[in-house]
Amino acid sequence: MLDVLHPRNEQVVRRDQGVLDPNSYVDVRRFHGGVGSLDVLRALRSSRQQQRPLSLNVQVPTCLRTDSQSVEAYLQALAREIDLVGCHLATQQRVEQFHLGGSTPAPEQLQRLMAQLHKRFNFLTHESGDYSVDVDLHHTKWATMGLLRDQGFNHVSIGVPDIGEGSELSQDCYQNPAPINSLIDAARTFDYRSVSVDLGYGHAWQTPASFALKLTTLIELEPDRLQVFDYAHPPLRYARCAQRAASSEQDKAMMRRICFELLLAAGYQHIGLGQFVRPDDDLAIAQERGRLRRNCQGFTRYGYCDHVGFGLSAISQLDALYAQNTEVPGDYLEHLQQGQLATARGWRCEDSDQVRQRVMERLACDLQLDIRAIETRYGLNFQQYFPTAWRRLEAMSHAGLVELSEGLISILPAGRLEIDAICQLFEQEVNNSALSSRHEWIDHDACL
Repeated sequence: MLDVLHPRNEQVVRRDQGVLDPNSYVDVRRFHGGVGSLDVLRALRSSRQQQRPLSLNVQVPTCLRTDSQSVEAYLQALAREIDLVGCHLATQQRVEQFHLGGSTPAPEQLQRLMAQLHKRFNFLTHESGDYSVDVDLHHTKWATMGLLRDQGFNHVSIGVPDIGEGSELSQDCYQNPAPINSLIDAARTFDYRSVSVDLGYGHAWQTPASFALKLTTLIELEPDRLQVFDYAHPPLRYARCAQRAASSEQDKAMMRRICFELLLAAGYQHIGLGQFVRPDDDLAIAQERGRLRRNCQGFTRYGYCDHVGFGLSAISQLDALYAQNTEVPGDYLEHLQQGQLATARGWRCEDSDQVRQRVMERLACDLQLDIRAIETRYGLNFQQYFPTAWRRLEAMSHAGLVELSEGLISILPAGRLEIDAICQLFEQEVNNSALSSRHEWIDHDACL
C-alpha cells in the first residue's frame, strides 16, 4: 500500500510516540529559557482568581530509591515547593486529578508527603477524584497497596521491569505472571477503581515471540488498561532503559503490530499513544461521550483543569502557559532551599498553536473533527490553513484510513492504528498566513 503517512523525502514521524518528550505528553521542542518562576507565579494567581479546578502531578525519581539521604533531601525540597505553589492558589480550588509518579516513598515518608498536600490543597472525598500512583513490581507489597488506598489513591499503574545490564531479572522471571498477578489481586481486594500495566518493547533481549508471550499472560490477568511504549522513547520512570541495545526495526515493528492484534482481539480499545483500555473504562466512556481530553498526563477526563507539576523535571500547564522544572537534581534542591521555584524553561501557547492543538486533540480524542466548528471558533478556512495536511488527508482517504466530507474528518477503523501519526500531520505544518487578522476568536481554553 502507498505510504500516505510518510511520503518520500519527508522526515518520518514515529507512529507510536510522535515527537512527544518521554517525560510527558507534551511536545517540548518549543520550550525555552525565557519562561521563568515569575511567569508561573502570575499564572498561579490567575488560576486562583478564576477559581479553576486543579490537576496535580508529583514526581519522585526512581533513581533515589537506593539512597535514603537523597530521598529525604528531595522530599524536603518537594515540601517547600508544595508550600510555595500552594500559597498562590485558593483552598476552594478542587483537586480533581492527582498523580504520584516515579517511585513510591517509604510508608512514613508517603504519609508525610500526603499530609503536606492535603494541608495545602482541597482534595475531593467519596471517590470523586481520579487519584493515581505508579508502583514498582518488585518493590511493592500488599501492605503498601493497602496504605496507598488508605491515602486516597483509586487508580494504580504497575510497571513491568526491564531486563538488561545490571538487572537481576532473567527471562524466566520476566515471563512469570505471579508477581503482577499478586499486585492486581491486591488492587482488586483493596477496591481500586482501575488497574493499569505498563509494558515496554524494542530491546535487544526481546523477540516478537517472547513479547507476544508476555502480552498474552498480561491479557489473561485482565487489567483495566495497558500502556505499551517503545523503549527508545520511554516514559520518565523508564528513561534509563533507553541506554541499552535496541532490537531491529523489523522486530520492533512486529512487536507493535502484535500489540494491536492481541489487545484488540481481547476486547481492548486503542485510545492513542499506546494506551489500550477496556470498553467499560473511564477513558473509553469519556471518549464515547465526547468528553475525553489530553493534558500533561496523557488522556484524561480532566482536561479543563489547570495542571501543576511538582518535583524534578515536572511540567505545569496553567491556561496557555507551559513551564518545566529543572532536570538537574542539584539545581532543583538549591532553588527550593533558597525559597525559589525551580522553573527552568517553558512556552506560552500562541494563537496558531491553539488552533493546531485543538485540531489534534479532538481528532485523537473523538476520532473525528468538526471542521465547521473549528472554522467558526477561530475565524479561518480549514483547507487554506492546513493545505499540506489536507493533501495528505486526501491521500489517506483514497487509502481507506480516513473519510472526508465538507464539514467532517472521520478516522476509519483502518486508520485508528495510525491515529498518532495522523494527528502529527498538523503538528508538522505551521501556516501563520492563514490566521485571521481579527483577535476576538482567541480562546485560551482551546490550549491543551
